[in-house]
Amino acid sequence: MFSIRVVLVCLTAGTGLVDAVCYLGMGHVLVANMTGNVVFLGFALAGAKGFSIASFLVAIAAFLAGAATGGRLSVELGQTRRRWLVAASGLEAALVAAAAIATAAGALGPTGAARFGVIALLGAGTGLQNATVRRLAIADLTTTVLTLTITGLAADSSLGGGNNPRAGRRLVSVTAMLVGGLAGGLLMLNEGFTTTLWVLAGLFAVVAAGFAAFAEDPAPEAAG
Repeated sequence: MFSIRVVLVCLTAGTGLVDAVCYLGMGHVLVANMTGNVVFLGFALAGAKGFSIASFLVAIAAFLAGAATGGRLSVELGQTRRRWLVAASGLEAALVAAAAIATAAGALGPTGAARFGVIALLGAGTGLQNATVRRLAIADLTTTVLTLTITGLAADSSLGGGNNPRAGRRLVSVTAMLVGGLAGGLLMLNEGFTTTLWVLAGLFAVVAAGFAAFAEDPAPEAAG
């Protein structure tokens, strides 16, 4: 399982990058963290300034479409794990690359109505990612959600009366997303929106290659 875990850590870093692109580049919208989007949608409905109802609705709808696609892929291709994981991760990389190409060509962008296309492409990709990782079911490597991971670090610690199960893996997961967010923030602030999208597309291509290389490891463990 070690090799698959390394690929999932890279995917976790990608989550930090993708939300840096969206939050810093297109306003207060997220594409990987639907909890945040639902809360932000509530703020927007309440009339808070700086929050776009349309952006959140597009992000949530695209995420749902991507998750449904990911579920379908796991059903159709799940019997051969390498084929399934490469197809899912390759499709996510293609969606991000499409966003980068369209942005570079001027068809999409970070502002106005053009941003909805970028949000939709990235949201569909992260929905696909979540459905795939959920089916893979490796504990504490969800790649997009850290609330339970951080809770587990404290609740299962010696101070919490536990025996620190998977503490190293949990710390790596948190660190990976932090590094991804840091890298995404630096890229957005210094290199710009389109360049950050290209870097993100490259990272997801590496993830797809990693699944192609390592996806025949033993069957995944149950989440816990």
